[in-house]
Amino acid sequence: MMQHIDESRLESDLAYRFEYLTGFMEFTAEDIDAIHGAAEYLAPVVPQLVDAIYDKLSQYDATWRHFVPRQHGYEGSVATDVESLDMDDEVIQFRKQHLGRYLTTLVTKPYDEKMVGYLDMVGAMHTPGTGSAKIDVPLVQMNALMGFVSDALLATILGLGLTAELQTRTLRAFNKLLWLQNDLINRHYAG
Repeated sequence: MMQHIDESRLESDLAYRFEYLTGFMEFTAEDIDAIHGAAEYLAPVVPQLVDAIYDKLSQYDATWRHFVPRQHGYEGSVATDVESLDMDDEVIQFRKQHLGRYLTTLVTKPYDEKMVGYLDMVGAMHTPGTGSAKIDVPLVQMNALMGFVSDALLATILGLGLTAELQTRTLRAFNKLLWLQNDLINRHYAG
């Protein structure tokens, strides 16, 4: 039986949008269990994942420049330009902590209304509408970042030595989750 979807509501009702996406992608309780089950394996490697992501971000001025403006919630000193921004700067350590908490949240928290709001906020905070008005990360940079994060996360899962069945379930679950996150980023760039 064909389901009716109120397409205008998809743009105005976050819970409705998430319900539609999870239903369409068949992101189920079993997927959430697989993601939560991966926590014990992924938690110890979160620092290495964060370092790899920031190493990649620092290789391009188009991505690294977004760490020069003052970040929301950060009160310390900031670099004056992209050339003087260093991996050891306080602001980079501050942002690395945020990324580490994000990755930990994905594998430990319930996928409830609060989590949906959190995933949506991750998208919004990279635009001038939320957080710092000076932060406006172009969509192409967000897509590049999500692609890199996805590959790094999937490569990490492939290297965990899980049974074939558990590895497949975990990979599929994270793939769906990252597509959900990507939609909740992209929606803040529409129109």
